[in-house]
Amino acid sequence: MTSPLDQVRSRLGAMLFERVAGEEGPQRRERIHGAAGARWFDESSAICRVHADAAMFVGGLRALLLQSLHPLAMTAVAGHSGYKGDPWGRLQRTSTFLATTTFGTAADAEVAIAQVRAIHSRIRGTTAEGEPYAASDPHLLAWVHVAEADSFLVAYQAYGARPLDEIECDAYVAQVARVGTALGAADLPATKAELDDALTAFRPELRSTPEARAAARYLLLHPPLPLPARAPYGLLGAAAVGLLPRWARWPLRLPWLPVTEATAVRAAGHVATSAIRWVVSPSAVTDPAPR
Repeated sequence: MTSPLDQVRSRLGAMLFERVAGEEGPQRRERIHGAAGARWFDESSAICRVHADAAMFVGGLRALLLQSLHPLAMTAVAGHSGYKGDPWGRLQRTSTFLATTTFGTAADAEVAIAQVRAIHSRIRGTTAEGEPYAASDPHLLAWVHVAEADSFLVAYQAYGARPLDEIECDAYVAQVARVGTALGAADLPATKAELDDALTAFRPELRSTPEARAAARYLLLHPPLPLPARAPYGLLGAAAVGLLPRWARWPLRLPWLPVTEATAVRAAGHVATSAIRWVVSPSAVTDPAPR
């Protein structure tokens, strides 16, 4: 007989899963995890451990904030992604892509890659300053990849169930590079040290823009959520901001509070990710990180 607590857990897990994966989430999950065939990554691999963990909620928010500092990437997102008009649809498409390339068969991963590359080939334009951009630009794709890989890994090391050791961190960076390279990104890092160097190398290209600041306000202060969900989401948002490098704060008009972040914010992040981990069983996770 199912206990009342288990019933509550099941309902909350189903609600969260539907938000992240959409109404067709259960069918997609069965396809991704249940289809027979060779896969790019073994289920015990570093990428599977990281992408199956609740810390991805924090990592995904951090990635979006960090990515917004590149003016070309932010212009492309603001003009073409529908992150305000259809935020949940974007999240669901992203979670399905990450789940497919991480956990799905190699054949399904290649189909997902081809679909994203086709979309990228149609996204191009010019910034307000007259700079041309294209979503298929290998250098711009490298920035998106570096920001995501760094954010997912940093969040997992801070809030993951079983943080990676040094060798496993290198393995994670190399494994996500396989996906990024397939998407068309150029010169991707293959170790944690190379990832750190790549992030540093991009810094001269990053700056504050009205679009980036607006995106930060939207993500952190005005998310498309019902009132009861705002408080738990706020914990995830605070945890994401707390993991941003200091140099990324002021361009987004975000505070740097080292003592508070090392104590209250870190504790809140653990509470939020532990709660998500409790309500969502491992088999129900299709990867919650936004792209």
